[in-house]
Amino acid sequence: MNPLVLSAPNPSKYKPDAATAARLPPTPPTSTSELSSLKIRLHSSLRQFPDFPSKGILFEDILPIFADAHLHQDLIRALELHVEEHYGGAERPDVIVGLEARGFLFGPSLALRLGAGFVPVRKQGKLPGPTETAGYEKEYGTDFFQIQTDALKPGQKVLIVDDIIATGGSAAAAGSLVRKLGGTLLGYVFILELDFLEGRQKLDASASNLLSSQ
Repeated sequence: MNPLVLSAPNPSKYKPDAATAARLPPTPPTSTSELSSLKIRLHSSLRQFPDFPSKGILFEDILPIFADAHLHQDLIRALELHVEEHYGGAERPDVIVGLEARGFLFGPSLALRLGAGFVPVRKQGKLPGPTETAGYEKEYGTDFFQIQTDALKPGQKVLIVDDIIATGGSAAAAGSLVRKLGGTLLGYVFILELDFLEGRQKLDASASNLLSSQ
């Protein structure tokens, strides 16, 4: 009786040929590379208006993003990745707080993606029921933000979002409202920042922006 001989398989036999390899699904991108690509597409869609709203300011308009369904989807995905990068794990927010008015454009969609609640902060007199109020200075005087007193539960982790940070006064007022209700303020996320106005100096928590300004 002949002995049984076992031989090792030939690795080359199992290598896909060029045609098979072409049909294989591509390696999924890492979150970092995906975020970088999304940022490039989003930034290229911005429109610029010089001397608006006042002379010497280059205004970057984000509204074209919302006029295109694919760009809108890109924005929400980019913000999701940005938040996971900065506030992942145990620091994942329980609630997204959006500021009137443009924080309402993307805040609710981002909250859904993150499995979080959404709470609006509105101008004085716009919300029904009991509210907390915080004032902030503007170039023409004092304005006021409000939040409903039962909007947050003590200890909930909160992330504040808005389209842009300029002088930082309105964002700081929103942060004070979160703390008044006992929320834990994780930080602030903006799409753009006018860094020459140094608005971050008014904030008492970490702040980041998704896109860089020109």
